[in-house]
Amino acid sequence: MRTEISSLGEFGLIRRLTQGITGKHDSTRTGIGDDAAVLDYGGDKLILVTTDLLLEGIHFDLSYTPLKHIGYKAAVVNLSDIYAMNGYPKQITVSIGISKRFSVEDIEVLYGGLKLACEIYGVDIVGGDTSASLTGLTISITCIGEVDRDKVVYRNGAKKNDVICVSGDLGAAYMGLQLLEREKTVFAGEKDFTPDFGGKEYLLERQLKPEARRDVILMLAEKNIVPTAMIDVSDGLSSELLHLAYESKAGCRIYENKIPIDYQTAAMAEEFNMNLVTAAMNGGEDYELLFTVPLAQHEAVETLNGVHIIGYITEPELGNYLVGRDGGEVELKAQGWNPLKEESQPDSDESGAEPLYI
Repeated sequence: MRTEISSLGEFGLIRRLTQGITGKHDSTRTGIGDDAAVLDYGGDKLILVTTDLLLEGIHFDLSYTPLKHIGYKAAVVNLSDIYAMNGYPKQITVSIGISKRFSVEDIEVLYGGLKLACEIYGVDIVGGDTSASLTGLTISITCIGEVDRDKVVYRNGAKKNDVICVSGDLGAAYMGLQLLEREKTVFAGEKDFTPDFGGKEYLLERQLKPEARRDVILMLAEKNIVPTAMIDVSDGLSSELLHLAYESKAGCRIYENKIPIDYQTAAMAEEFNMNLVTAAMNGGEDYELLFTVPLAQHEAVETLNGVHIIGYITEPELGNYLVGRDGGEVELKAQGWNPLKEESQPDSDESGAEPLYI
């Protein structure tokens, strides 16, 4: 019997492949199933390890994504996973697959973005690998971080009546992607064109040069708040909420009128005639932090700049729902980023266009 990978999706495939895998070493505290693995070698700190793979034509389109931005983003998405464990990234290793169309100077530009991210976030590049590639550009980064052993936060700790919080705003990265894809289509075949992105700079920045929310981790530490559960929003708010609920054996209610959305995101959704809440719930690549805290810390969380309370945790039998402005409830579905579904992704590069450089 043949099972199509697309029928399981990314996380279904991971669960199937990793079922029955258990740690053989005492130092393996937590393995597969969270934003990062947690290793315990003694001392005051736990070690965090995470890895991400970025593929040309799947995760980025070189017809409108500068190489320096790709390098920066590749680093940031890994750093975000470490922050999602309430930890601090310290080192990364970088492995790249390079096709013949890239020059040494091109890869230097890519590394310029990596080094800039590492400089800003205080991270060391400590190794990696390079290889020839027949399928375009591939970047794989492993990030190593650390966390105080009494401060580590997993996805599975949310409890009934915990409040659900999210940093920043949602949907901007997705709308930035839609904007770039539209301009690519409009100017298809033209080598020299200057699209008008006036007034939409924030959307482009959120898509092309996202930031990891180190500031949120620092604010939580300053207020002595340790979340009960946390995850970064990479695949869309709906997907991440379902991950938290599944791992915590809980349900949740979030409120449509509490979801933070930037003005540019709203304006762009209207221009595209898209449902704004759908974009915010399922767009992905926001790299904000979604976390839960006990109800007793409700007032303390409200003092955190840029952090929004959007709902609360319930018993698992009550399910996972979005409460609309009219009070009606819609069941949450994981409709965010799924790189293994059959249809081509909106950011896939099928044009064969030459890359842009900065």
